[in-house]
Amino acid sequence: MMAEQQAEKGSIQVIERMMSLLDVLADMPGPVSLKILAQRTGLHPSTVHRILVVMTGAALVERHDAGTYTLGIRLLELGNIVKSRINIRQVALPYMQQLHELIGEAVNLGIRHEDEIIYVERTSSGCSLVRVVYLVGGRAPLHLTSLGKLFLAADGLADVRAYAKRTSLPGKTPHSLTRLDALERELDKIRHHELAYDNEEAEIGLRCIAAPVRNDEGRLVAGLSISAPRDRHNPDWATPLKATASQISRALGYRQQLRK
Repeated sequence: MMAEQQAEKGSIQVIERMMSLLDVLADMPGPVSLKILAQRTGLHPSTVHRILVVMTGAALVERHDAGTYTLGIRLLELGNIVKSRINIRQVALPYMQQLHELIGEAVNLGIRHEDEIIYVERTSSGCSLVRVVYLVGGRAPLHLTSLGKLFLAADGLADVRAYAKRTSLPGKTPHSLTRLDALERELDKIRHHELAYDNEEAEIGLRCIAAPVRNDEGRLVAGLSISAPRDRHNPDWATPLKATASQISRALGYRQQLRK
């Protein structure tokens, strides 16, 4: 137990030192030498060098020929990802609230991260009895949710088959799509109708319907869904759902004629 605590303490200490180095690099207008980094952080030069080697390998820091360092391109990439997700949430929420007031059920916004869907925003009310744990920050496999299927439908055949191979298409209910041929047929329907469904595939008693949200480049960046218990699910929600998703897409700069 003591060894585990010491290892955990050591890991936290390394992270704290990494953050202190990033803070110094962020404060300096140009490339910084190892000597200055050691002075500013109070760390031994050999310790700074070891940490910088790891950070350079992860592209968090860039090393220049003169032996100086600057912030790396990976931080810019991560920053852009965070910015895009925050913007989508901010843009989408007013429209989500309007849709929620119209139908009285939970409205969800999800984005893709690798082989999972991440729920980044959700509206709900006291009348919703759904037990599903898809709260903000929750994750689920792509093929088990209406939101995730939107992203799989946007992939090519080879990518879908690669996803199936990586994940083995695990199921959660008897309705889950655990066979590639069944999943491919479902994705064909989604491509044709621009709507995706979850018919109790992630949780018994819960049904969902989702529509795509696109950015100014016409790229699928999020999905908007309505989730409700089976006995309250209404197929007529497709019309206001698609209209709301289109409003969000237009607010993000999407124009229909740009899509190819």
